[in-house]
Amino acid sequence: MPKFQRHTVLSVIVLAGLAISPIAISHYNDKEAPQSYRQSWFALIAANFGPMVSMVKGEIPWQEMQMAGYADQLAALTTLDIMRGFADGSDKGTTRAKPEIWQNMPDFQNKMEDFKNAVNALKIIADQGTDRKAIATQVAATGKACKACHDEYKSKNYLY
Repeated sequence: MPKFQRHTVLSVIVLAGLAISPIAISHYNDKEAPQSYRQSWFALIAANFGPMVSMVKGEIPWQEMQMAGYADQLAALTTLDIMRGFADGSDKGTTRAKPEIWQNMPDFQNKMEDFKNAVNALKIIADQGTDRKAIATQVAATGKACKACHDEYKSKNYLY
């Protein structure tokens, strides 16, 4: 890739990160720090994964470098300790998390690990960038891993 194009792509990724940081900050509430931490994390997950899904569906133009950038940022997010956002007592207050998370923590942790593994596989495929079908297949697999938690552990009738 030419140096100018590489710098342009990196600039777009940095600007996208700066643009979505208010999304994460808007979720922070120091009275409910664990809830705010996890809500911010999930907002950033959605801000990166949503455009990937839109590209696969053809709702927005396919851009190979952006796809790889989103995948890289998703993978970076999965290195954060999201489980600290599910501390004891954080099932109360402002949350969409169902109490079943704390009642079945090992299953929830396994599902989160499955999501992390799916994201890491997506990063590898998206970074190669040449096989749209493989990327689309892994986006679907990542979405399935994400949905596995939503089905059992996310309330559907709160805030957003």
